[in-house]
Amino acid sequence: MIKSPYRAIINRLNKQKPLTESARHAERAVQKIDSGKFSFSKFVLILTLVFLFLPLVIIGVYSFSADKGAEITRFSLVWYEKLLFDSGELWAALKNSFIIALSSAAVSTLLGTLAAIGINWYKFKGRLYIQTVSFLPMVLPEVIIGVSMLVFFFGVGIKLGMMTIFIAHTTFCLPFVFLMVLARLDEFDFSIIEAAHDLGATEKQTMIRVIIPAIMPGIFSGFLMAVTMSLEDFVITFFVSGPGSTTLPLYVFSMIRFGVSPVINALSFVMILITMIIAYLLRNFLKTIAASH
Repeated sequence: MIKSPYRAIINRLNKQKPLTESARHAERAVQKIDSGKFSFSKFVLILTLVFLFLPLVIIGVYSFSADKGAEITRFSLVWYEKLLFDSGELWAALKNSFIIALSSAAVSTLLGTLAAIGINWYKFKGRLYIQTVSFLPMVLPEVIIGVSMLVFFFGVGIKLGMMTIFIAHTTFCLPFVFLMVLARLDEFDFSIIEAAHDLGATEKQTMIRVIIPAIMPGIFSGFLMAVTMSLEDFVITFFVSGPGSTTLPLYVFSMIRFGVSPVINALSFVMILITMIIAYLLRNFLKTIAASH
């Protein structure tokens, strides 16, 4: 009989401290889950997991297929070989994507963190207006953002290329970082700041040694989100890219017009594995940082 992970969690909690009333309600809910009876919520959960992960499994399977078509006759590593040794343009596009993603994420994280601290810490006229306007890139369609950025670059005479993609991605990712850091600051105990001031810390020392370490999980999560959003963005990049600034989404789009190459499947599966490994390694790291503060 397979031991339920829910039951293991409850048993561990029971050993640590006595159950509260809410915990007893949670335990009764877990007992219902462990009963093995069919429920609509279980069906929806399984259906959602299949919908989310089945395409990833299919990509992995087809990346090992020796055929280009949908029919699989035998498995081979030929597409991984082509990915490593015969895909110069693809690697150039991937390099451009990582350059843009890391640089724009770093700048948007820096600006978003400082903006969130300023909005949360200081009280000034127009504060709520600035906070509301900063969320506009999150709710506007990417087509509108892309077109507006294109018009802006032409208006100020900036030549389209890597720099314009960097500016556009920084503008697009900034509100997401700002929101995540702001959410972390809402849970922050500002009595710690008063204690730091009482101990003689300056405002700069309080910022560097107290506030930033305490909100580091939110900052790091915002950075990772910005990197992810920049890597996968196509619409905005399509409008503001120029010669020599092809990113991976643009390159994949150009290949789709002539049929999907299995090399893309191989690259996608490698990126999925790398993402899973990074997420697994960072999971405990972020928990450690959060627990320490």
